[in-house]
Amino acid sequence: MQAVLNFPDLSPELFSISLFGMEFALRWYALAYIAGIVIAWRLGVIALKRPALWPDKAPPMQPAQLEDLITWIILGVILGGRLGFVLFYQPAYYLSNPIEILMVWQGGMAFHGGLLGVVVASYIYARRHQISILPLADLIAHTVPPGLLLGRVANFINAELWGRPSDLPWAFVFPGAAAQNCPEVIGLCARHPSQLYEAALEGLLLGALLLWLVYRRHAFQRPGLVTGVFLSGYGASRFIVEFFRQPDAQFVSPGNPLGLAWQMGGYGLTMGQLLSLPMIALGLWLALRVKAK
Repeated sequence: MQAVLNFPDLSPELFSISLFGMEFALRWYALAYIAGIVIAWRLGVIALKRPALWPDKAPPMQPAQLEDLITWIILGVILGGRLGFVLFYQPAYYLSNPIEILMVWQGGMAFHGGLLGVVVASYIYARRHQISILPLADLIAHTVPPGLLLGRVANFINAELWGRPSDLPWAFVFPGAAAQNCPEVIGLCARHPSQLYEAALEGLLLGALLLWLVYRRHAFQRPGLVTGVFLSGYGASRFIVEFFRQPDAQFVSPGNPLGLAWQMGGYGLTMGQLLSLPMIALGLWLALRVKAK
């Protein structure tokens, strides 16, 4: 008999209250966003208050400016993440139901879209305040992994974005009809906890590497290096986890059970892998460019 782990009895809500006939709830996912932003802000302030980390002992901005930038970044994450999900994963549906594009409370955010939103927001802010782009990008990049870690743990608590069917001893039986829809499995369908795989790779491992580079290897002294390592590290982590993560339902069909968004000659890539390849390429280019200099 297959050994499986039953999903723990976790609620996606910390608590809820009723006011004026309406229900208000604080969800783990929202708390993960809030905590991730606060941690990123504190890491950024700590780095800015240590001039020795930066070229010529000159941080790219003042801690007070970082508070203003955080507002821009929050808008970039929300707008970019939502539009990225709409364009990358369900364009046909939202073209037919455009009013639902703004309904972010129904779920549906894409990391790659959120990243593009942060890039655009940070670039505009840097140009307006005459801040060097690469040092600012390095500052932001080294603060992101804690938020990724918390976000993926929240995905696990929400029992969403689970992995492909698995018979490994740490596979979980996720609740819900969608998670149990495994035609090839007889009985309970256990799946990879791919959310936790991503939390470990994108959050713990990548975060530890970036902090080590910044505080032990003086990586801020080489503008672009931290950004390059982050982009290539996240892209590689996501590319690997996609082999274990269940793809979005709109990509799965009887003729395409793996949910590949691109196929050729018997091989293919998921949408997550396709979106990760440019990140890996850009990250490696930035890191090699710094090394060449």
